Amino acid sequence: MTIKFGCHTSTWVLDYDKEVDNLDHIIDVVSDAGFQGIDVQVALLGKYNNDPQALKEKLDSKGIELASLTVPFTWLSDKESEEEKARADFYIEYVKHFPNAMLNVPSRVGPNREDLLKRQREIISCANALGKRAYENGVVAAFHPASPATSYFRIKSDYKVLFEELDTRYIGYTPDCGHIAAGGMNPVDIVRDNLPIIKHVHFKDCSKSFEWKKMGDGDIDFPAIVKSLVDYGYNGWIMVEEETPETAIDPDKAIYNTYKYVANNLKPITE
Repeated sequence: MTIKFGCHTSTWVLDYDKEVDNLDHIIDVVSDAGFQGIDVQVALLGKYNNDPQALKEKLDSKGIELASLTVPFTWLSDKESEEEKARADFYIEYVKHFPNAMLNVPSRVGPNREDLLKRQREIISCANALGKRAYENGVVAAFHPASPATSYFRIKSDYKVLFEELDTRYIGYTPDCGHIAAGGMNPVDIVRDNLPIIKHVHFKDCSKSFEWKKMGDGDIDFPAIVKSLVDYGYNGWIMVEEETPETAIDPDKAIYNTYKYVANNLKPITE
């Protein structure tokens, strides 16, 4: 497998907990735009939540793949709750129906950053446990940090804790280049410094003033990032998404325009 480009469904619904049964339309747009795959937050599985075979048939009919399921967790202690463990195991089994698909695992944003190191270690402990079970079931999982003000993993010192304590024998890392930039870091450096543990990649653009931008209109050097991934031999997915105000009005148009940027500026680097 060489690098493939796909879309994250968060472009249509940013809230990871908002349940919307619109996945057929999203799949159609992703395929028609030219992308090869899709990363679905599980709240958007809708009628497919208990029928992975039906989802596979829909994806096959449009010629695209399930690259990943995004499964968020709160993880309030250093051990998964029974409900969290059952949720994780359900989607580990689900993703096994799709060759080369994986679990993208973000932790939810807390109300504040109090007891920061304690909360970071609790979250990583649970992520490690999930990753180990996924690994034992032949499924790749990767941890996805985010950048909101009360996120537990948003700035350089947070990432230092993450990379020191993540058990990369069993769970990898999903760099979200927009969130990295919004946390005041350079995505090119973060990717280059952590190539061995990267299992999945998210792209969205951000300016130096921390505003979301259309792909190519911000300050992230996406071609340099893709070149680093290619040179290292990364052979996974790059999933693009957009969070601009315009996207909220017309996400379909945003994805068609984003593919034009990918096709003209990024895909040639991988060929």
